[in-house]
Amino acid sequence: MTGTIVKSTGSWYVVRETGTGQLHRCRLRGKFKQKGLKVSNPLAVGDQVAFTVEEQAEGAGVIHHIEPRRNYIIRRSVHKSEHAHIVAANLDQALLVVTLASPATSFGFIDRFLVTAEAYHIPVVLVFNKTDLYDDDLADYQSQVQTMYQRVGYPGLRCSAHTGEGVAEIDALLDGKVSLLSGHSGVGKSTLINALVPDLDLKTAEISQYSDKGVHTTTFAEMLEVRPGTYLIDTPGIKELGLVDMKPGELAGYFPEMRALLGQCRYHNCQHLHEPGCAVRAAVDAGKLALPRYDSYVSMLQGEDNRK
Repeated sequence: MTGTIVKSTGSWYVVRETGTGQLHRCRLRGKFKQKGLKVSNPLAVGDQVAFTVEEQAEGAGVIHHIEPRRNYIIRRSVHKSEHAHIVAANLDQALLVVTLASPATSFGFIDRFLVTAEAYHIPVVLVFNKTDLYDDDLADYQSQVQTMYQRVGYPGLRCSAHTGEGVAEIDALLDGKVSLLSGHSGVGKSTLINALVPDLDLKTAEISQYSDKGVHTTTFAEMLEVRPGTYLIDTPGIKELGLVDMKPGELAGYFPEMRALLGQCRYHNCQHLHEPGCAVRAAVDAGKLALPRYDSYVSMLQGEDNRK
């Protein structure tokens, strides 16, 4: 039989059978190795698999084949520094939930996520949550940040899971698609999902007053059915997002505004740092390329730790 992994606990997987929608608790037969990829989780939510139901365990099964992935979001493994962790696979889009207050999401984190998604051609929408906490100055700043990202091809919208602002717009974005909902711990993903799918009643937690960091409320990645044909993948909050398997020479190509300038620099191997005749640097100096985005590029290129 074939199906889609809708939940992963690391050792067991819940598979939704193709056609019937029946759920099966499955384990993995042997070890799966992805060519050229060292990962801590061989299977991820969203993977298409083939499995066999065991007669002695009603409803349980064994996964023995994985279909090639169309795309995936990947990050460095928290526990194994040399390994990567696949967040989710076979996505139509990703919604990155960000906050400008309690806790604030850094440009470094946003841009690392966008670069990772760009590498696998996954469209991203930025969801600016907790707008009910904004004063006039923060609301104006949010508008500037949203405009900066929209100019380079990443749409954004304002949202408050508590007041309902933007919830209908997000629901419309999800329709008929498999969408990943991701973000830092504490950005309000679970509260937002409860607003989108009230019947789920996901557990939420308050922000730590001491650290202003979120408390993990989602333990395992899970694909939730919003309605027939519309699915939302909820994942544990990401505290760090290290880039995986990305060569320095490729990095500028994953920034759309830099990609448009490639080939215009004096030197073909320009890294857009201090080289003379650099079209990217000229665009920054002229105010045509946003400085926060360029700073993120430099930080990633130099391997600085702005993952949080």
